[in-house]
Formats: sequence, C-alpha cells, structure tokens
Amino acid sequence: MSKLQLRKVNVVRYVTPLREGGSMPAIIEADDDFLYVLKFRGAGQGTRALIAELIGGEIARALGLKIPELVFAHLEPDFGRLEPDEEIQDLLKFSVGLNLAVHYLSGAITYDPIANSVDEDLASKIVWFDALLMNVDRTVKNTNMLMWHKELWLIDQGASLYFHHSWHNWQEQALKPFVQIKDHVLLARASGLEEVDYVAKKILHRDFIEQVVSLIPDEWLENEQVFQSIEEHRQAYAQFLNSRIENSEIFVKGAQDARTAGI
Repeated sequence: MSKLQLRKVNVVRYVTPLREGGSMPAIIEADDDFLYVLKFRGAGQGTRALIAELIGGEIARALGLKIPELVFAHLEPDFGRLEPDEEIQDLLKFSVGLNLAVHYLSGAITYDPIANSVDEDLASKIVWFDALLMNVDRTVKNTNMLMWHKELWLIDQGASLYFHHSWHNWQEQALKPFVQIKDHVLLARASGLEEVDYVAKKILHRDFIEQVVSLIPDEWLENEQVFQSIEEHRQAYAQFLNSRIENSEIFVKGAQDARTAGI
C-alpha cells in the first residue's frame, strides 16, 4: 500500500464566503490555479473539525466512497489585511498557518433523497462509515452529499468524532452504538451492513489507521491539556478508531436495530 500523503497549496485569493453553518468556510483560489472550499482553523470548532474532516476523508476514500481531494492550505499572516468585512478579516487572522481545503466541485447540486436514488450497497457503505465516525450531520435536513457528474460525493465530515471536543470518557465512547444513526438520510436503504462490515474491517487495519493519524499536522494537536504530548494526542485518535473498528458489531447492530424500527 502506498503511503498516504496530502498535497500542500498556498491560498492566493479569497473568492466568496459560504455562509452555511457556524464555521463559515469559503471558496478560495490556491497557487495551483484550482478552487477549493477552505475549512478555517480559526473557526468556532478550531482544528478539531479539521482533524475530523481529514480522518473522515481518508477513511472514506479507502472504503471506495467518493470524496473531493483534500489538501493542506497555507494562509499567510497578511492575507486578510485588505478584507473589508471585519468578521471575515478576524477569521483569516486567526487562521494563519495550515488549514484544510477540499477541491471545489463546480456545478454540483445538493443530494435530494426524493429526486436522487442510491443503491443499497452504497447506502450501506455510507451508513457504516458514518456510524464508525459518529457523524451527526448526514440527515434529511442536511445531507452533506452532492451529486456531481451523476455520482454521489460526500462532503463535510467535520461534525464526526464529536467526543474529541472534550475527550470525556473517550475510551468508553469507542465501544458505544451510535444512536443518532436513526436520523441518517440513507438508513432505510442500508440493507447490507454486515457485508460492508466484513470488507471494511479488512481495509481499515491498524497500519492504515496509523498512516491516517500520521497525516495530522503537529500544530493541529497542540494545546490540548488532556494529553501530555502531541504524540499521545495523536495516538488517542488511533486507539479510538482501532477499538471502534475491532468492535464494529456494536455500532452495526445499533444501525440495524434503528433501521428495523424505522421501516
């Protein structure tokens, strides 16, 4: 297996804010001439949302789900000095350094569960993936999925791994079912969770998880008082993910029960 790595780009132009949710991402242009949706480290949830996005994106890609390319995006200290909007100027000021950006899918439209159909295999993969990462943000009201070139693409994994906002009882959290899966937009179509579980556990082995968490920049792991060091903080993510994957029957049964109750 080739080593995981992300490209690094420099932000050269702020195009427009995307005033959706509380994090206020923006479309930006980078020095590779591509447009990206930039997730700011200076937004309300800080680098934790970027870590969840990074981990979720690479795990989704390994499972064969379609995710726009993720890149590290560097923001220079003087980038926002000419920005007239004070709120945006503050966001840029607090986001100097390494941020995360997602390739902008120009022309994509929001997934509509009424207008767009998803086969049961793909639905099962997505539900399994979101149950693994405890993603609370894949509901009918906010699917965080796009249709692009007639294919389904996942976006915005930043609400995953919500336990890491406090790290309270995180070892126990790894062994809990994901009760919010009952609200998942694709749950009714997810009839193949056991089959997906069998394949996914072979893909998401310990060496792969170690590679994923090694991608997290040190500067995103600083200033977390729960841990004694950056490496201890990094390994907590690996331990959580490995424990959850190895005990996946817990969240699979939870999803199956929720699906049965909802049918």
